[in-house]
Amino acid sequence: MTYGVLVFFLTMLAGTVGSVVLSSFATRWFATWTPESYTTKWYGQSWEEFDLTSVLIVTAEVAIAVVLISLLIAVPAAYALARRDFPGKRLVMVLFLLPVVVPTITYGVPLAILFYDLHLALTLPGVVLINLVPAVPFAILILVPFVEQIDVSLEKAARVFGAGQLRIFARIVFPLLVPGIVAVSVLLLVRTLALFDLTFFVAGPEQTTLVVKLFAAVSGAGFRVDQSVDAMAVIYMSANVALLAVALKFINPSRLVSAG
Repeated sequence: MTYGVLVFFLTMLAGTVGSVVLSSFATRWFATWTPESYTTKWYGQSWEEFDLTSVLIVTAEVAIAVVLISLLIAVPAAYALARRDFPGKRLVMVLFLLPVVVPTITYGVPLAILFYDLHLALTLPGVVLINLVPAVPFAILILVPFVEQIDVSLEKAARVFGAGQLRIFARIVFPLLVPGIVAVSVLLLVRTLALFDLTFFVAGPEQTTLVVKLFAAVSGAGFRVDQSVDAMAVIYMSANVALLAVALKFINPSRLVSAG
């Protein structure tokens, strides 16, 4: 029964994704199983129609800023949580978990209202800040197991020879933490590319990311050629799949679950 449900789900997923990919290359596709012929012109048309050059630049700026700021906060925070026991530690971990597991729409609306009141909405810094709300706790939760896997005895040995905490972190902990940092960076890129609602709430025309632009294209699909919208969707899917594939080279999801 379980395998049957899994096969059904995978078949439906493959059919949905496959139809979008085929449509993005189709010249005409009406009542037949496959398109009448194929072309790549929709990708060029989609690129020009949706001004994807500027959209991708904004998306890259937001994603890179979110990754860098998240890591600056998450790396020391994850190290402290992994190495120190203090009253209320479990509560802190639960609070970090909430923005990750709670639907973003539940806190996105009040956050957007606050951003408009603070005049942060419709600005690039505002888009970056609102993306940081789920990104920082997500990065911390992923990095904590990586820190815990580093042998504490290496740090103790360094202290015996007179190394300070900052030098221990820079010379021992950080190099061993690089695979985790790479994995978190790629996962943060994927999350930022996919985070629609928070970005949509505060982004203006000049701060539109790829996922928000795709939503606008789909919602106005009746006024443009469907194949160009599908081509844009394929570009978006390809970017996410490529980043996720890179992340899985460095991270083992089952190991993170068992470590948590």
